[in-house]
Amino acid sequence: MQIPTKKLKSGFEMPVYGMGTWKMGGAFSRDPNNDDAADIQAIQTAIDLGITHIDTAEKYADGYSETLLGKAIKNFPREKLFLVSKVAGTHLNYDDLIASAKKSLGRLQTSYLDLYLIHTPNFTIPIKETMRAMDTLKEEGLIKNIGLSNFTVEEMQEAQSHTKNKIVATQMHLNLKYREAEKRGVLDYCQKNDVMFIAWRPLQKGMLLDQSNTILKDLCQKYNKTPSQIALNWLISQDNVVTLSKTRSATHLKENLGAVGWTLEKDDIKKLRNEFPDQEAVSDAVPLH
Repeated sequence: MQIPTKKLKSGFEMPVYGMGTWKMGGAFSRDPNNDDAADIQAIQTAIDLGITHIDTAEKYADGYSETLLGKAIKNFPREKLFLVSKVAGTHLNYDDLIASAKKSLGRLQTSYLDLYLIHTPNFTIPIKETMRAMDTLKEEGLIKNIGLSNFTVEEMQEAQSHTKNKIVATQMHLNLKYREAEKRGVLDYCQKNDVMFIAWRPLQKGMLLDQSNTILKDLCQKYNKTPSQIALNWLISQDNVVTLSKTRSATHLKENLGAVGWTLEKDDIKKLRNEFPDQEAVSDAVPLH
């Protein structure tokens, strides 16, 4: 299938739904018992089903997730993929960041990244130095676009003030249950300042999909969709919001893809925002500081 894209006024464009690779190859270090073949096959199946946006990071399995992704995509046309990686918060000095980007490109077996994110802020390193390195990478054609991850509004503004390039995207935890991005004003800032918001963990590891949830149950009947499709569409129906999710299951992926190509009514988006039960104002994964 052809996955729809969203395009900013700046011209930056990316698919509304993508695939994450967290824990492929291991968590923060390589798992010697990891089923590499299964991970590679999962990525290739996703691409065959229409996925082009694939997200990884140098921290994932200490770089091995990038290696697996590089192996998975080597026989696919690079220009048809939208590859995203993230530099670790410990590598934000100028020289370290440049080196990290080049190592990521080597593991991915590609000459450029479509989007490169700062994974987390590091307050011991001047953001001016970090953004100077990001500018260099863009000037040299090693990255096409600059983004952030897990930044507050104030930190985003500070980062933007130190780069001549547009920060086109930020990545943050957001779903029906965890609303820190809303409560802290990050989502609103993105929508008002032409920044793409990439929501990760949109299904909260399946926790959102309880069929006994009255609101979800009613909307599933109304739209003839599954809980996961409603939860995903709630995100991508909003301005400037795209999402990504990791699944090794082709069945689950096909179900998730049923979330694209249609839109929840505005009243239903609002109802889910206001009435979804047991909401939390702080992320359970990477809370903002």
